[in-house]
Amino acid sequence: MTNRLLADTRPLQDRHFRRLWVANIVTVIGAQLTVVAVPAQIYSITGSSAYVGLTGVFGLVPLIVFGLWGGALADVFDRRTLLIVTTIGLIVTSGAFFVQAFMELDNVWLLLCLFSVQQAFFAVNQPTRSALLPRLLPMHLLPAANALNMTVMQAGGIAGPMVGGALIPLVGYSWLYLIDTVTLFATLGAVVRLPRLPVEGALGSPGLKAVIDGFRFLRTQPVLMMSFVVDIIAMVFGMPRALFPEMAHLDFGGPAEGGLAFALLFAAIPAGAVIGGVLSGWVTRVERQGLAVIVAILVWGLAMVGFGVAALLAPAAPSFFLVVAVVMLAIGGAADMISAAFRTSMLQSVASDDIRGRLQGIFIVVVAGGPRVADVAHGATAAVTGAAVAAAGGGVLVVIGTLLAALAVPAFVRYRVVTRPVR
Repeated sequence: MTNRLLADTRPLQDRHFRRLWVANIVTVIGAQLTVVAVPAQIYSITGSSAYVGLTGVFGLVPLIVFGLWGGALADVFDRRTLLIVTTIGLIVTSGAFFVQAFMELDNVWLLLCLFSVQQAFFAVNQPTRSALLPRLLPMHLLPAANALNMTVMQAGGIAGPMVGGALIPLVGYSWLYLIDTVTLFATLGAVVRLPRLPVEGALGSPGLKAVIDGFRFLRTQPVLMMSFVVDIIAMVFGMPRALFPEMAHLDFGGPAEGGLAFALLFAAIPAGAVIGGVLSGWVTRVERQGLAVIVAILVWGLAMVGFGVAALLAPAAPSFFLVVAVVMLAIGGAADMISAAFRTSMLQSVASDDIRGRLQGIFIVVVAGGPRVADVAHGATAAVTGAAVAAAGGGVLVVIGTLLAALAVPAFVRYRVVTRPVR
C-alpha cells in the first residue's frame, strides 16, 4: 500500500533522467538563492520597493519573448546542444551576478539587465528540457516523471529562500551568487552526458512563422487548449500571494516588516506541493487525466476559499486561524502540483516531437504570466474589498470558471490515456 501511495520512482531507472533529476536537486537550491538575492540587493541599493517591482517587468518580458522563441528553437536544433548552450549561458550570467556583487558596483540597472539575460536563457532552457522527456521515457511514466521534477522545484522554493535569508546578513550577496554559479555545473555535467536528441521531423526555420504555427496547432487541439485555459483560471483568479504581506500583518497579527505569519503563508503552498509530490504514487495509474485536472483545480479553488474565510475569522483567534490558513494553502499547493503534473504530461504525450518544444514554450509563458496577472488583480481587488474577501472571492471564481470550462469542452473531461505500457 505504501509503495502505491509514495512517489513513483520508476522514471529514475533511466540513467539520463536520473542524472538530470539528481543534478536538479543541487541546482535548484542555488537558483533559489539568486531569486532571493536579486530583489534583496536591489532594495539594499535603492531602498525602494518600486525598483524591486521592476524585476517583474525585466523578468516577464524576456520570459515571454524567449519562451515562445525558445520553443521554436527546441523544434529545430538538437535539444542536447540547445541545453548545453543555455546552461552555459546561465552559468555565465550567474557568474556576472557574483562579479558585480563582489566588486560592490551597486548599479541597479546592471542588476536588472543581468536578470533579464538570465531569464532569457532560462526561457529557452525550460521548454527544451520538458520537450525531451518523451524521448527519454515511455509515455505512461511521464506523470510520475513530472511529479518528481515538480517536487524538487517546490522543495527548492522552500529551502532556497530560508537559506538565502539566513545567509545574506552573514556572508553578503556575492557568496549566494557564487553558490548558484557552482551548482549549475552539476546540471551542465548531466546535460553533456545526454545522447544526441535531434528533432523528429524538425522545422526548417525557428522564426516568427514557426511560433505562429505553434499557436495554430494549439487552436486545433481543444484538449490541449483547455489545459492552458483552466490553468489561467486557477492562477489569475486563485493565486493570492500578493496579499500575504497585508494578511500576515492585519489579519494574523504579525509585524509589518514580516515575521512568522508572513513566512508561513509564503512557505505553505510550496510545502503542500512537496507533500503532494511525495505522495504522488497514484498519478501513474490515473487514466482520466482531464477529469483529474478539473478535480485538482476545484480543490485548489475551494482551498483558496477556505484560506480567505480563515483570514476573515482570524481576529477572533489569530493563532488558530493562522494554522487553518496555512493548512488550506498547503492543500491548494498539493492540488496545484497534481494539476501541473497531469497538464504537462498531456502536452508531452499528445503533441508530436516536431511541435512539442513550441507548446512547452507557450506553457512556460502561461505558468509564469498567470501568477503575475494575479498579483495585479488581487492587489486591486483587495484595495476595494479587503484582502481576505479578495482571496475567498478569487477561490469562488476559480470554482465557477473551472466548472463552466468543463461544461464547455466535455472532451477535456473525457480525455483518457493508457496507464500501462503496451506489450
